[in-house]
Amino acid sequence: MKVILIAAITLCGRISPATMGSPEDRRLLERMRQETDASLMGADTLRNGDPEMRGPGGVLFGDRLRAVVSGSGDFPWQKKQLFQKGPPPLIFTGLEMAAVLGRRFGERAEVLGLAAGPCGLLLAPAFAALASRGARRVLVEGGGRLNYACLAEGLVDELMVTLCPRLSGDRHAASLADGPTALGDPFLDCELLAARQGEQGEMYLRYRMRR
Repeated sequence: MKVILIAAITLCGRISPATMGSPEDRRLLERMRQETDASLMGADTLRNGDPEMRGPGGVLFGDRLRAVVSGSGDFPWQKKQLFQKGPPPLIFTGLEMAAVLGRRFGERAEVLGLAAGPCGLLLAPAFAALASRGARRVLVEGGGRLNYACLAEGLVDELMVTLCPRLSGDRHAASLADGPTALGDPFLDCELLAARQGEQGEMYLRYRMRR
Protein backbone atom coordinates (compact mmCIF):
# COMPACT_ATOMS: atom_id res chain seq x y z
CA MET A 1 0.00 0.00 0.00
CA LYS A 2 1.09 3.56 -0.73
CA VAL A 3 -0.09 6.34 1.61
CA ILE A 4 -0.07 9.95 0.40
CA LEU A 5 -0.73 12.84 2.77
CA ILE A 6 -2.14 15.91 1.01
CA ALA A 7 -2.59 19.40 2.46
CA ALA A 8 -2.65 23.10 1.65
CA ILE A 9 -0.76 25.27 4.15
CA THR A 10 -0.08 28.93 4.79
CA LEU A 11 3.44 30.32 4.84
CA CYS A 12 3.28 29.93 8.63
CA GLY A 13 2.31 26.27 8.39
CA ARG A 14 -1.42 26.46 9.14
CA ILE A 15 -3.93 24.23 7.38
CA SER A 16 -7.12 26.03 8.39
CA PRO A 17 -9.40 27.38 7.19
CA ALA A 18 -9.62 24.67 4.55
CA THR A 19 -10.81 27.18 1.93
CA MET A 20 -7.42 28.91 1.65
CA GLY A 21 -6.43 27.07 -1.54
CA SER A 22 -7.12 28.23 -5.09
CA PRO A 23 -9.31 26.48 -7.68
CA GLU A 24 -6.10 24.97 -9.05
CA ASP A 25 -5.34 23.44 -5.66
CA ARG A 26 -8.91 22.12 -5.49
CA ARG A 27 -8.50 20.46 -8.87
CA LEU A 28 -5.30 18.80 -7.65
CA LEU A 29 -7.12 17.36 -4.63
CA GLU A 30 -9.93 16.06 -6.82
CA ARG A 31 -7.47 14.52 -9.27
CA MET A 32 -5.62 12.78 -6.46
CA ARG A 33 -8.90 11.32 -5.26
CA GLN A 34 -9.41 9.98 -8.76
CA GLU A 35 -5.93 8.43 -8.73
CA THR A 36 -6.27 6.76 -5.31
CA ASP A 37 -8.54 4.06 -3.93
CA ALA A 38 -9.51 5.61 -0.60
CA SER A 39 -9.54 8.82 1.43
CA LEU A 40 -9.07 9.06 5.19
CA MET A 41 -9.84 12.17 7.20
CA GLY A 42 -10.18 13.12 10.84
CA ALA A 43 -13.46 14.00 12.49
CA ASP A 44 -12.38 17.63 13.01
CA THR A 45 -12.19 18.06 9.24
CA LEU A 46 -15.73 16.72 8.98
CA ARG A 47 -16.95 18.91 11.86
CA ASN A 48 -15.54 22.07 10.29
CA GLY A 49 -16.93 21.46 6.81
CA ASP A 50 -19.08 19.18 4.72
CA PRO A 51 -16.60 17.17 2.63
CA GLU A 52 -17.93 14.45 0.36
CA MET A 53 -14.51 13.46 -1.07
CA ARG A 54 -15.62 14.01 -4.66
CA GLY A 55 -13.39 13.68 -7.70
CA PRO A 56 -13.09 15.82 -10.85
CA GLY A 57 -16.36 17.29 -12.05
CA GLY A 58 -18.02 16.52 -8.72
CA VAL A 59 -18.13 12.79 -9.40
CA LEU A 60 -18.64 10.34 -6.54
CA PHE A 61 -16.85 7.09 -7.31
CA GLY A 62 -19.04 4.14 -6.43
CA ASP A 63 -16.11 1.84 -5.69
CA ARG A 64 -13.88 4.33 -3.86
CA LEU A 65 -13.57 4.07 -0.08
CA ARG A 66 -14.26 7.10 2.11
CA ALA A 67 -13.24 6.85 5.76
CA VAL A 68 -13.32 9.00 8.89
CA VAL A 69 -11.35 8.61 12.13
CA SER A 70 -13.07 9.72 15.35
CA GLY A 71 -11.84 8.67 18.76
CA SER A 72 -14.95 9.96 20.53
CA GLY A 73 -17.48 9.17 17.81
CA ASP A 74 -19.04 12.54 18.60
CA PHE A 75 -19.60 14.57 15.45
CA PRO A 76 -22.73 16.02 13.78
CA TRP A 77 -23.19 13.42 11.07
CA GLN A 78 -26.94 13.70 10.47
CA LYS A 79 -26.71 16.64 8.05
CA LYS A 80 -23.35 15.78 6.50
CA GLN A 81 -23.47 14.92 2.81
CA LEU A 82 -20.94 12.13 3.35
CA PHE A 83 -23.75 10.07 4.89
CA GLN A 84 -26.43 11.10 2.40
CA LYS A 85 -24.79 10.54 -0.99
CA GLY A 86 -22.48 7.93 -2.43
CA PRO A 87 -21.36 4.65 -0.89
CA PRO A 88 -21.58 4.40 2.92
CA PRO A 89 -18.33 5.55 4.53
CA LEU A 90 -16.17 3.66 7.01
CA ILE A 91 -15.97 5.09 10.51
CA PHE A 92 -12.95 4.16 12.62
CA THR A 93 -13.47 4.77 16.32
CA GLY A 94 -12.35 3.48 19.71
CA LEU A 95 -13.16 -0.09 20.66
CA GLU A 96 -15.49 1.06 23.43
CA MET A 97 -17.53 3.19 21.00
CA ALA A 98 -17.72 0.82 18.02
CA ALA A 99 -20.88 -1.04 19.04
CA VAL A 100 -22.69 2.18 20.01
CA LEU A 101 -21.85 3.87 16.72
CA GLY A 102 -22.69 0.73 14.76
CA ARG A 103 -26.24 0.90 16.11
CA ARG A 104 -26.41 4.64 15.60
CA PHE A 105 -25.35 4.63 11.96
CA GLY A 106 -27.04 1.42 10.88
CA GLU A 107 -26.71 1.08 7.12
CA ARG A 108 -25.42 4.63 6.71
CA ALA A 109 -21.85 3.63 7.60
CA GLU A 110 -19.62 0.69 8.45
CA VAL A 111 -18.08 1.11 11.90
CA LEU A 112 -14.78 -0.50 12.91
CA GLY A 113 -13.12 -0.31 16.32
CA LEU A 114 -9.46 0.55 16.84
CA ALA A 115 -7.29 0.07 19.90
CA ALA A 116 -5.77 3.07 21.64
CA GLY A 117 -2.32 4.11 20.48
CA PRO A 118 0.33 6.63 21.54
CA CYS A 119 -1.34 9.44 19.54
CA GLY A 120 -5.01 8.63 19.99
CA LEU A 121 -6.17 5.58 18.06
CA LEU A 122 -3.74 3.05 16.60
CA LEU A 123 -4.02 3.70 12.87
CA ALA A 124 -2.06 0.84 11.29
CA PRO A 125 -5.10 -1.49 11.62
CA ALA A 126 -7.24 1.14 9.88
CA PHE A 127 -4.95 1.08 6.86
CA ALA A 128 -4.95 -2.71 6.98
CA ALA A 129 -8.76 -2.62 6.89
CA LEU A 130 -8.66 -0.35 3.85
CA ALA A 131 -6.17 -2.67 2.17
CA SER A 132 -8.39 -5.68 2.84
CA ARG A 133 -11.15 -3.84 0.98
CA GLY A 134 -8.97 -3.36 -2.07
CA ALA A 135 -7.23 -0.04 -1.39
CA ARG A 136 -3.70 0.07 -2.78
CA ARG A 137 -3.28 3.87 -2.67
CA VAL A 138 -4.73 5.89 0.21
CA LEU A 139 -5.04 9.68 0.44
CA VAL A 140 -4.84 11.18 3.94
CA GLU A 141 -6.79 14.45 3.90
CA GLY A 142 -6.12 15.78 7.42
CA GLY A 143 -6.57 17.42 9.78
CA GLY A 144 -3.48 18.13 11.76
CA ARG A 145 -3.96 15.53 14.49
CA LEU A 146 -4.63 12.73 12.02
CA ASN A 147 -1.61 13.82 9.96
CA TYR A 148 0.56 13.76 13.08
CA ALA A 149 -0.63 10.31 14.12
CA CYS A 150 -0.05 8.85 10.65
CA LEU A 151 3.45 10.34 10.53
CA ALA A 152 4.24 9.22 14.09
CA GLU A 153 3.35 5.62 13.19
CA GLY A 154 5.49 5.76 10.05
CA LEU A 155 2.51 5.11 7.78
CA VAL A 156 3.04 7.96 5.28
CA ASP A 157 5.06 7.39 2.11
CA GLU A 158 4.66 10.76 0.38
CA LEU A 159 3.52 14.29 1.19
CA MET A 160 1.84 16.60 -1.31
CA VAL A 161 1.92 20.12 0.10
CA THR A 162 0.45 23.22 -1.52
CA LEU A 163 2.24 26.25 -0.05
CA CYS A 164 -0.22 29.13 -0.29
CA PRO A 165 1.04 32.76 -0.42
CA ARG A 166 -0.89 33.64 2.72
CA LEU A 167 -0.13 34.24 6.39
CA SER A 168 -2.38 33.36 9.30
CA GLY A 169 -0.58 33.94 12.58
CA ASP A 170 -3.45 32.32 14.48
CA ARG A 171 -1.82 30.21 17.17
CA HIS A 172 -5.06 28.28 17.61
CA ALA A 173 -5.34 27.23 13.95
CA ALA A 174 -4.31 23.67 13.13
CA SER A 175 -0.87 23.09 11.68
CA LEU A 176 0.17 20.48 9.12
CA ALA A 177 0.99 18.03 11.92
CA ASP A 178 -0.35 18.72 15.42
CA GLY A 179 0.90 16.55 18.26
CA PRO A 180 2.31 16.58 21.78
CA THR A 181 5.99 16.03 20.96
CA ALA A 182 8.49 16.19 18.11
CA LEU A 183 7.91 13.58 15.43
CA GLY A 184 11.60 12.75 15.11
CA ASP A 185 14.87 13.53 16.86
CA PRO A 186 13.94 16.32 16.51
CA PHE A 187 12.65 16.03 12.90
CA LEU A 188 11.41 13.56 10.33
CA ASP A 189 13.36 14.05 7.11
CA CYS A 190 11.78 14.33 3.66
CA GLU A 191 13.21 14.17 0.16
CA LEU A 192 11.90 16.63 -2.44
CA LEU A 193 10.51 14.83 -5.49
CA ALA A 194 8.90 17.69 -7.42
CA ALA A 195 8.18 21.41 -7.17
CA ARG A 196 6.31 23.82 -9.42
CA GLN A 197 4.74 27.24 -9.18
CA GLY A 198 0.99 27.50 -9.63
CA GLU A 199 -1.13 30.01 -11.47
CA GLN A 200 -1.79 32.14 -8.37
CA GLY A 201 1.61 32.05 -6.72
CA GLU A 202 1.17 28.79 -4.87
CA MET A 203 4.02 26.28 -4.74
CA TYR A 204 3.13 22.65 -5.33
CA LEU A 205 5.61 20.44 -3.49
CA ARG A 206 5.89 16.68 -3.38
CA TYR A 207 8.11 14.87 -0.89
CA ARG A 208 9.04 11.30 -0.06
CA MET A 209 9.46 10.34 3.56
CA ARG A 210 12.99 9.18 4.33
CA ARG A 211 13.02 6.00 6.36
